[in-house]
Amino acid sequence: MNKHSEVDVLVIGGGPGGTPAALALAQAGRRVLLVEAGQGLGGTCLFEGCIPSKIFREAAARRREIARAAEFGLALAGSGAAPDVDWPAVQARRHRILGQRAQGALMKARALPSLGVLFGRARLTGPRSALIETGEGSREVRFERAILATGSTPVRPPIPGADLSGVLDSTGLIEIGAVPGTLALIGAGPVGVEMAQIFSMLGSRVTLLEGMPRILMPVDAVLAGMLAQRLAADGIALQTAVAVKAIERKQQQYVVRYARGDQEAEVAADVVAIVAGRQPNVAGLGLEHTAVRFDRHGVKVDALLQTGEPGIFATGDLVGQPMFAHWATAQAQAVARHILGHDAPYPRPEHNSAVIFSYPELGMVGLTEEAARAAGFDPGVTEYDYQIDARAQIGADAFGRLRVIYDRKDRHVIGIHALVEGAADLMGEAALAVRLGLRIDQLATAIHPHPTLTEAFGVAAQTAG
Repeated sequence: MNKHSEVDVLVIGGGPGGTPAALALAQAGRRVLLVEAGQGLGGTCLFEGCIPSKIFREAAARRREIARAAEFGLALAGSGAAPDVDWPAVQARRHRILGQRAQGALMKARALPSLGVLFGRARLTGPRSALIETGEGSREVRFERAILATGSTPVRPPIPGADLSGVLDSTGLIEIGAVPGTLALIGAGPVGVEMAQIFSMLGSRVTLLEGMPRILMPVDAVLAGMLAQRLAADGIALQTAVAVKAIERKQQQYVVRYARGDQEAEVAADVVAIVAGRQPNVAGLGLEHTAVRFDRHGVKVDALLQTGEPGIFATGDLVGQPMFAHWATAQAQAVARHILGHDAPYPRPEHNSAVIFSYPELGMVGLTEEAARAAGFDPGVTEYDYQIDARAQIGADAFGRLRVIYDRKDRHVIGIHALVEGAADLMGEAALAVRLGLRIDQLATAIHPHPTLTEAFGVAAQTAG
């Protein structure tokens, strides 16, 4: 291995905040070195987050549908109960899909002659230099610009017993070797809610503990409340506004002690997982050798995602919320355009879209009613109840609601939020409506196909005041 090299751009992190930038820059002829510390290109989303959890959700949802076959006039051989779960087969499918996607990403990267890929750890040694440690030794690199995209790691709150052997984080929960009989999850954010429903559908008895007054605090309050009702209806024991006091090991189970005000309680479970969010991964980056500044919320950047060190940029989870793979990719592509000298807009949080893969799915774009009011808008809200929707009724999932938020002053749509199974596939149209600033009457006059879930956009818009 060449012990010394020079590149135009050093990209540290091969996830969605780094790889898209490396590809775009290399395709434009820049000499790029991409360094990834993990097992392959793809980052948290591919190996520990959105892809593995959706693989689990698919298995869980199909199991649920089989148990409901009689609702569709289908008689199954045998009792008609939900099928047994072959968890090793589910995990084998996860490994197969992840391997295929990681290999595809690596082949795409290595097809570009000006893009080098190294698997190892990179540490900045100065404003324009880095040391890369790989299994084959070390390598010094000098660069003109760098993009830091090292992602995030699960948070471990200072709860007594959180460090007990066998108390999992979100990564450990993905790697779990069996479906637990009982499961206690600490944290009712997106990961906690998704995992609670997944394992409940797979047969676990689940308790979900949350310190805030409700689940999914940044999400539309009406839809979050409806989803909480669904959790309870599906047998998930949800406890909000509680403080977890300790985790203890007792015989073959764990006991989680928690309190709400002066009232204390406990829950016993075969498995305890702390899924209370993630923190930017700044450890070992060598930032002390640069003017890059950071705190517990992430690396500090300006409007161009440039750090305090000119020429060094940061993207994705490393710069804090929102922590979504597609948001990191949008930032990476924007930084690449900027480095190439293209004058193009950067992604704005109020245009971001996201999906929580709960059951039913919860999709969101733009501002909630609460956030719009806090931002100084006079928000109008128009709704659509999916109980009356033909497509939802046909699919036997007629539960949920669409909420369209618009500015009463200029009638522009500033937020769209949907709770319905299939919401993920509605967010493309929703994202365009918010990003382009469509007026509510324009949304009302668009012709949507029937019977589809997208009809809700038109129907809701037509009833706007």
